[in-house]
Amino acid sequence: MIINGAQEAAEGKSVAQILQEKKIDLSNVAVERNGEIVPKRQYDSVILEAGDRLEIVSFVGGG
Repeated sequence: MIINGAQEAAEGKSVAQILQEKKIDLSNVAVERNGEIVPKRQYDSVILEAGDRLEIVSFVGGG
């Protein structure tokens, strides 16, 4: 599967597991799976499959 443009072996893991492994703060993140936003309440239940494309975007404040 592809995560943020890079090939990774993550099949069978949940979105929540991937975010935890990457040490990403859940309060400032949006996740898109195959072109659709994954609601935060579904991070534990969405299981990744071969061929999925995941985009993880973190929001950064500043000016």
